[in-house]
Amino acid sequence: MVVSAQRAVFDLLMPSGRSLRLGERTLVMAILNVTPDSFSDGGLRADPDTAVDAGRRMVDEGADLLDVGGESTRPGAAPLDVEEEWRRVGPVLEGLCGRVRVPISIDTYKSEIARRALDAGVSIVNDISGFTYDPAIASVVSERGAAAILMHNRGRSAAMYERARYGDAVAEVRNELEARAGAAEAAGVPRNRLLLDPGLGFAKQPGQTMEVLAGLPELAGLGYPLVSGPSRKSFLQAAIGERRPEDRVWGTAAAVSASIWFGAHIVRVHDVAAMVDVARVTDALVRVGAQRRSAV
Repeated sequence: MVVSAQRAVFDLLMPSGRSLRLGERTLVMAILNVTPDSFSDGGLRADPDTAVDAGRRMVDEGADLLDVGGESTRPGAAPLDVEEEWRRVGPVLEGLCGRVRVPISIDTYKSEIARRALDAGVSIVNDISGFTYDPAIASVVSERGAAAILMHNRGRSAAMYERARYGDAVAEVRNELEARAGAAEAAGVPRNRLLLDPGLGFAKQPGQTMEVLAGLPELAGLGYPLVSGPSRKSFLQAAIGERRPEDRVWGTAAAVSASIWFGAHIVRVHDVAAMVDVARVTDALVRVGAQRRSAV
């Protein structure tokens, strides 16, 4: 019989000194890309005013956090220089920080972008490399008292699939995430400011990604809150067949629900209103299941 994972409750410490409660219900992180070439929504919000309006709408739809990114990290994507990335995200952060009621995350692996974003009022740094592409980012996060999401990945975007070789994908991702968290703590980022992301689709073939998603309970054993980002990703096609990213919403809904069932604290999504509903219903079912088990 399959039962939901027991999800621990955490207080994630934010730069303001306040805590973000994780685990009592699933939080929905909205993806706000301001890129011309992201795999799913590239070019839709290249204008800063359009992006700011979209961010505000996502909050109105129920987003608990906004994740702003200016560089596409899809497989095969070319790296972006600092000034161009800041030209994209800077005006958007200026229009949102302090003007929406939810914490804002910056999706970057560059220490200089993280520094500028945190100075602008961002609370979380979401690094797809787990602080490996630009190790100086750990010091920036530590100095600013920010929270950080460390994602599992191997290699750069241009060649990540070359390193998608695993004997036991869940065990290896667990070990590598544990090492990244340990390195972050050694660099001065306290444990209560860290979250871990298994990196669904990053340096993983579809079957490996499915294994890792189903293995979230094992990753939870590391003792950190978990972020899951299955939204519209190509691995879903292993189950539903070839679809355009915007036509993978129902597959995303299933993966979001599974992520919550297996213990994710935050789900990172494109389709906010729909996935807020998915999260609320799954949370309710998880609670009922837990109540029934405790009554036995």
